[in-house]
Amino acid sequence: MKTANLPEAHLAYCTNIHPAESWQETLHVLKTHTLQVRDQVCPPNSAYAIGLRLSARAASELLQGNYLAEFKSWLEKENCYVFTINGFPYGSFHGTRVKEKVYQPDWSSSDRLDYTNDLFSIIAQLVPKGVDGSVSTLPGSFKEFHSDENAIFANLAACAQHIEALSIEHNRDLHLGLEPEPLGHFENTKETLRFFDKLHDSVAEPELIKRRIGINYDTCHFALEFDDCRSSLNALRAAGIRISKIHLSSALEFEPNSQNAIQAIVAFDEPTYLHQVIVSDENKQLTRFKDLPDFLAEHESCAGTFASSSRARIHFHIPLYADPTSPLSSTQSHAVDAIEYLKANPGFCTHFEIETYTWGVLPDDLQIPIEEQIAREYNWVTSQ
Repeated sequence: MKTANLPEAHLAYCTNIHPAESWQETLHVLKTHTLQVRDQVCPPNSAYAIGLRLSARAASELLQGNYLAEFKSWLEKENCYVFTINGFPYGSFHGTRVKEKVYQPDWSSSDRLDYTNDLFSIIAQLVPKGVDGSVSTLPGSFKEFHSDENAIFANLAACAQHIEALSIEHNRDLHLGLEPEPLGHFENTKETLRFFDKLHDSVAEPELIKRRIGINYDTCHFALEFDDCRSSLNALRAAGIRISKIHLSSALEFEPNSQNAIQAIVAFDEPTYLHQVIVSDENKQLTRFKDLPDFLAEHESCAGTFASSSRARIHFHIPLYADPTSPLSSTQSHAVDAIEYLKANPGFCTHFEIETYTWGVLPDDLQIPIEEQIAREYNWVTSQ
């Protein structure tokens, strides 16, 4: 939806917060939870934007029979529209061990290409006239997979051709956003610049890539890397990398030598998602841990080994409005910086999406009814 403080942008929340793997389950989520949120946050008679999450199964089912036409009719009836799809998680994303499996299949696989092409075939028919359409996806692969980068480049180039053809056929501006995150094939500003430089050099039509493939800038992920928001966005744009979408999200921050902080973060150690931990010392040297249990084990065996001024951040999405009490804090300021950047650079990106997908695994003291949580996040964004 459009908001007064972000007049150039479309704002939605990502429906990956709701468990749903089939198309019928996804539609049920939209008819129940999503419309309840709409009724709390969207002004009367205003079109409401949906940030859709489709699994590979749901995408395949939606393209069968009359499902897509029926969905378009439902959107029109409810005065809703879809401008973006989250295509990062291919399969199950709730209620099971996800961890590094969220990267499978990666961009070295034709399965990932086929799934993403399906998502673009869908959004090309859903996005309203005059609105561009985006799909977000993983940053190529997971570092530990050691995937073939040339295969990643080839599949991305094939996807760009598909996006270009659909953009011309449907007279829509469609684009893919690769989402850097800790331990991804590329995860911070420096690695993103290097990856895209190599990607552009690997193809015959680099301008096509620049037009159709960019990044999904997640404020939680770049904050985890201790990258400055303004500097990162300036560098990425200067390199000709399209900012396809901005994910507004926050991570946890704490002092790694504080025993009180260590006790507090134990509540966030859960088995579903990867919760990478990055520690920065006074010289901005980073120490990385694959998952929160790895950090806790290191702390137990070598307590007090980090410099006294060190700060640590955990890949655990907490609600944007959340203001953790000491000894914890958050990276909320990075999301604020992204909103302020848009105000100073109108139109640099028109897709903004709230993405706090960890609602189901938040500690009890952060749990409120899910529609209320999402509505409060909208209110936080619109108050900035």
